[in-house]
Amino acid sequence: MNAIETILNGIELPKMFRIRQQFKSQKIEDVPAKVIEGLLRAEIAASIQPNRRICLTCSSRGVDNLALVLRTVAGFCKQKGALPFIVPAMGSHGGATAEGQLEIANSYGVTEEYCGCPIISCMDTVNIGKSASGTSVFIDKYAAQADGIIVIGRVKPHTCFTGPFESGIMKMMAIGLGKQYGASVCHEGGFGEMSKMIREFGQTILANTNVLFALALVENAYDKTCIIKALTREEIDVLEPELLEKAKALMPRILFDTADVLVVDQIGKDISGDGMDPNIVGRWTTPYKSGGISAQRVVVLDVTEKSHGNVCGAGMADIGTMRIFKKMRFEMTYPNLLTGRNAAAGFLPIFMESDRLAMQAAVQTSIGVHLNKLRLIRIKDTLHMDEIELSEAYMEEAAAHPQVEILNHTCYPLPFDEKGNLF
Repeated sequence: MNAIETILNGIELPKMFRIRQQFKSQKIEDVPAKVIEGLLRAEIAASIQPNRRICLTCSSRGVDNLALVLRTVAGFCKQKGALPFIVPAMGSHGGATAEGQLEIANSYGVTEEYCGCPIISCMDTVNIGKSASGTSVFIDKYAAQADGIIVIGRVKPHTCFTGPFESGIMKMMAIGLGKQYGASVCHEGGFGEMSKMIREFGQTILANTNVLFALALVENAYDKTCIIKALTREEIDVLEPELLEKAKALMPRILFDTADVLVVDQIGKDISGDGMDPNIVGRWTTPYKSGGISAQRVVVLDVTEKSHGNVCGAGMADIGTMRIFKKMRFEMTYPNLLTGRNAAAGFLPIFMESDRLAMQAAVQTSIGVHLNKLRLIRIKDTLHMDEIELSEAYMEEAAAHPQVEILNHTCYPLPFDEKGNLF
């Protein structure tokens, strides 16, 4: 054994049991029908005219039913005689390249074949006017040249700031359509000013481009589409804050306030803008938000393939594995944090060779922990919060919690293979 293994070898990890966390689970069963219902609003339908080139926005996040919604909207536009096309509205994501953003869109099933219309990916922007505070606002040149823009996006709490406008329609316009350059301009004041800047930029885009309407999506705690709301251009500024409050109320969380060690199996940009949602794991890269579980140590074990080597947020954890380090692509990770002016999002944790060593290192570096009472929680990622694992020390508390169903009362050891990795 090397010195690291010698130090950690004697640390025993606790036995675990599995629970189901119960949240509100309402969802939309027929997504295309709900989309069409919104599009048939008289003022919405009238905005789509024959032979007009209509730009649809595609997010960089793993939004539930994203490809299906885009396909449905594109099909409706074609039925009205319009000529729809899709642009990746992804700010600096995808390594801030046209090819990288197209790769992300395709990985979500957003392809020309499936959606039935062209996808035009580029990073070129045009100046469409100045915001109320005098800042130049830029958007994708193809969106600016279109006869109309339909903004499609998910409304949810942001991971770095709080305000009436966080992640949503206004941000899709200000940051997403702004591409790398426009997003960088919007971030100039830092995250403390972001909600204000997003609104100002969004208002400028509404005033100076032909945004027809927006289609706002909200997901439940299980990341399933539960609200689809068509908003006229006039309603976006008024109604988006209401949708954000609904999204906040529907968010999942860990139903226990504290942990000695929190283990997250995977992070990724398809899961959260910060790799893992700070609203859940309680770790933040800016001082403008708070909340989530209080965990003395956080461990991350892997990064998703759909993250394409972007490991932003890994440093919110204390300990990671060499898998993350080996998968990291600097050209995919750094453009995003440079654009967002958030160096902390690029920090890295201590890396260990195996899952077992990573978890043992978390225990070793924790203070005041009694090994026979170790409070350890393991989650797949911050998108999948229904079934999670708890250490034996949580059994009594879990049994008394009204939103918890214990799936097995007999605790079991964590299943490691011969290399010390979970399977």
